[in-house]
Amino acid sequence: MNKVILINNQYFGSGDDSLGEKLMGNFLRKLWAQESKPDAIVFYNSGVKLLAEGSASLDALNGLFGDGVDLIACGTCLVHFQLKDRLGVGRISDMQEIAEVLTTAGSVVTV
Repeated sequence: MNKVILINNQYFGSGDDSLGEKLMGNFLRKLWAQESKPDAIVFYNSGVKLLAEGSASLDALNGLFGDGVDLIACGTCLVHFQLKDRLGVGRISDMQEIAEVLTTAGSVVTV
């Protein structure tokens, strides 16, 4: 994989969670609108909440997925947050694959 984005939180930045939720949604929608998209987005810790049913960002994530972006969710994280059965988009993976994706990527951007 060439370009990978790593999302470790359901919010963009820290401070005000309501603002962070809006910013994350805006970031994902702008990413979806770009001509150049990442090859994959890896979600871990509370970042997996973005992939769950009811997420305010599902429209952008479904669009990215439809455009061929691999959306990779940490399975341990989904179990921890009791979201394994509520995955709305993307696929479940494990730390072995996540480590491989991150160490073989040409570039990794953490959000």
